[in-house]
Amino acid sequence: MENNRRKSKKGTVFFLILFTILILLLGGVVFVWSLGGEQKIIVAQKLSDTITKATRFLPLEGDLKKEMEVANDIFQEISKVDDVSRRYLLLLQNNMELRPGGGFLGQYVVVVVKNGRIEKIYFEDANLLDQRIRVKVTPPYPLTRKLQIKKWKFRDSNFSPDFPENVKQAKRFFGYSGRNNKFDGVFAINATVLNHLLAITGPITLKGGYTYNSENAISKLEEQVEKPYLFNENLNTQNRKWIMKRLTEALKDRLVSFKNIPQLIDFAREELSSKNVQLNFQNPDLQKKVAEVKWSGEVNKDWDGDFLMFVDANLGALKSDFFVKRSIDYNVDLSVDPPLAIVDYKYDHQATRGDWRTSDYHSYLRLYIPDGSKFLKRTMVTYPVVRKEFNKTYFGVYLDAVMGRVTTAHFEYNLPTTIKDDYRLLIQKQSGLESLPVHVHLKDKDGKEYDYTGEVKNELLLEFRN
Repeated sequence: MENNRRKSKKGTVFFLILFTILILLLGGVVFVWSLGGEQKIIVAQKLSDTITKATRFLPLEGDLKKEMEVANDIFQEISKVDDVSRRYLLLLQNNMELRPGGGFLGQYVVVVVKNGRIEKIYFEDANLLDQRIRVKVTPPYPLTRKLQIKKWKFRDSNFSPDFPENVKQAKRFFGYSGRNNKFDGVFAINATVLNHLLAITGPITLKGGYTYNSENAISKLEEQVEKPYLFNENLNTQNRKWIMKRLTEALKDRLVSFKNIPQLIDFAREELSSKNVQLNFQNPDLQKKVAEVKWSGEVNKDWDGDFLMFVDANLGALKSDFFVKRSIDYNVDLSVDPPLAIVDYKYDHQATRGDWRTSDYHSYLRLYIPDGSKFLKRTMVTYPVVRKEFNKTYFGVYLDAVMGRVTTAHFEYNLPTTIKDDYRLLIQKQSGLESLPVHVHLKDKDGKEYDYTGEVKNELLLEFRN
């Protein structure tokens, strides 16, 4: 069944290619795509000028202004007229099957841009690329233990919560397949952006009565283009491509309108800010700017205060993440020595029955905390493997969340004593999750108590002052 499932991954997010390009250029390329000849360059320059003027003269908030400036730098880089071909690798991830880097890597796209024009777009199922890899690389142990995977390959390359690390691995396996792995940029995009995009365009109905909207697009496409092939691998996969082609054309027709530019820029900013899109550039100066606005998908390696990040790897080989809602309840007591941390990560599995798409949720979970933290207790998870990574300590455990119930992964540990001085907490969210509800309760070293309730979209910084 596992092999059949992986073969069935073809095409689920094929239609996102056009939208991905839209995201990368933040409102530009999708409009110039339909134009011909020199018009493409002219329009690109006008759009770039519009972004530049906006950052100079609009009363923007500090972060937004910086983001607009970086967006313009990205646009200028990709649309340069200098007779140089630039290659970009797009990783299409289905976050209904969550992986540490955002979602299961089902397809990839190679885009070649020269003089502001898209010269070539090549897309392929990740499984087909993996079939060309002959080098044997030992997989991360959870993949071997739970999925019996004996060779680590491209489709499982995003096993880190740190996108630059995933880029490194993706390039590595791309090269092992015999193809050129030199790229000017590598970008990851999660499938749920389609639902979000349809919230702007409105529902799209294709001939035959298929209607896609912001609530059902991903699940309906999985029903139409994956389920039949999951149970019958002998079906001709070419027969289902008409859905993707028609939806792509319909989406393009909706988007090729200049009046949508402000909405689409806001939309792109939201997807980048929530880590549904992650960017990595070969140009070090541009990459530094992308990291500054938190579009790089990096785990913060320099933070010296309290830190919290949960990272799931769905190893159940199903789309159960569609039904699983998560939340954090974090309690810190600085009045004791060493400081005590108690954290509950709650999984509300809202599916009522199992089917081809879901079952009980099976995850390899990593909890990243300050380096030097000492494990004390755990509940509802296996005994942790304790490792260091990204200048952090992490606990690696296996967890099973039952359908129709709330399962709580409970951890207790001691924080380093230095955490007491000028207490600050940084919570980072895994790519592929929607906003993550969080409640923090703090007892400071003098016994005073504080509470915070909110949500994490990308990362959340809390400072508690007397």
